[in-house]
Amino acid sequence: MKAAQGSSRTNCFRPTRRRAALWLAAPFAAFSLAALALPAIASETPRAPEPPVKIEIRSKPIASFDTRDPQRVRFGMLEFRGGIELASDYQNFGGLSGLYMMPDGARFLALNDRGRWLRGRIIAEGDRPIRIEDAEMAPILGADGRPLGARGWWDTESLAMDGGTAYVAVERVHQIVRFDYGRQGLQARGQPIPLPPAVKEVPRNQGLEALAFVPRGLPLAGTLIAISERGLDAAGNIRGFLIGGPSPGDFSIVRSDDFDITDAAVTPAGDLLILERKFSIFRGAGMRIRKIALADIIPGAMLDGPVLILADRANQIDNMEALGVHRNAAGETILTIISDDNFNPLQRTILLRFALVQ
Repeated sequence: MKAAQGSSRTNCFRPTRRRAALWLAAPFAAFSLAALALPAIASETPRAPEPPVKIEIRSKPIASFDTRDPQRVRFGMLEFRGGIELASDYQNFGGLSGLYMMPDGARFLALNDRGRWLRGRIIAEGDRPIRIEDAEMAPILGADGRPLGARGWWDTESLAMDGGTAYVAVERVHQIVRFDYGRQGLQARGQPIPLPPAVKEVPRNQGLEALAFVPRGLPLAGTLIAISERGLDAAGNIRGFLIGGPSPGDFSIVRSDDFDITDAAVTPAGDLLILERKFSIFRGAGMRIRKIALADIIPGAMLDGPVLILADRANQIDNMEALGVHRNAAGETILTIISDDNFNPLQRTILLRFALVQ
């Protein structure tokens, strides 16, 4: 994409109609694969898994979030701490759609929507990210050692962690797969978990897009929260599901301003943060984060919450899809947000960091 005059790609969204069409077309390029029959995940003889591959990720600093006012750092209830634009020559890098930040705020586990793990370490100065080191990628494996993508379960969209257990949602087939990541790492083999029948009612390409696991000591402890991208209830609001935990059931989140949900994360204070995005040919991209108290999420609830940040094409955003949360040494809640470039050269993979202002 052509850089803005006197800057280095300061604004990725000033799309022509042709660019916007390409932007929209990229996620749909492989839709025909979803029509393939999906055999049982563990139906064949186990085989040796493909080993993880070390990759190099290049980083370019993003010094300011507001392209009109580079000195501005406060955006709603968030404070911008820094960002980087990421690129790699490895063919499977990109399309990042799920993220979990380890408690140290450096190590992370992520996945892309082609059924691949990515893990690495964020090198930072304070909370400002500088580069990625120790990066590895590997296929996400089924119980038989075959990649999930080889069975058509390639649209892996979200990730949650319960200690050493990882949960991955596969959107188009309405599945959540559990992995023993703590013991087996990137070569862990996944097993589908039982899901409420209502999950199957969500449209195939508007299915489970956000996962969050509630740890001990918080309301809903032990619950896996799963939220659809745009699976709507009868009132036109977004459907969510409480899986396991003390009170399993369904709930809804108010949908507004054409935003769809792309990820969620639980804060140490006991709130659920919901990452949302939208795109318009004429207005470009939008990003929003809302906060909902975990104590308010009960079966049958209709939920809404305050907007922490609202960003548009005047800000350094792309197709923002992945959200991770950790607490820094000063006790602040830090949000890490990553974009999904859809493997489209007109888009970017960017990593942004914000602090939640109390």
